[in-house]
Amino acid sequence: MKKFDIELAVGLFMVAGIICLGYLTIKLGKMEVLGDKGYELQAVFANSGGLKNGSPVVIAGVEVGRVKHIALDDYEAKVVMNLPLDVKIQEDAIASIKTKGLIGEKFVEISVGGSERILEPGDLIRETEPAVDLEQLISNYVFGKL
Repeated sequence: MKKFDIELAVGLFMVAGIICLGYLTIKLGKMEVLGDKGYELQAVFANSGGLKNGSPVVIAGVEVGRVKHIALDDYEAKVVMNLPLDVKIQEDAIASIKTKGLIGEKFVEISVGGSERILEPGDLIRETEPAVDLEQLISNYVFGKL
């Protein structure tokens, strides 16, 4: 009987450990299991410059959402972003692809506008700025085109 009790305790401990490991994986990976809470906005960039699915969306230095999907649309990069319901974006906002540090990860920065009209879910942010190509800047400087 004692051997069964020990095996049961070890089994329950292992199940609890696996559940905790799964929870931490989901939270640290910033994944959504039960669907995304919020709404989607789209932006079209001439060059996505290494932006990836899951990259942060930032307003005023505060992470407010994630890039959900990137696809090619008429030879331009169409980026779909997921934002929380309490974050409202004006129609004249500007979406830019920025880099954290010199060669850090890419993210989308949204500079809010002053318009009275708020974008609805699924709307397109019309003003965009593509990522700065560091290699192109260095090449222009080296060859005197700057």
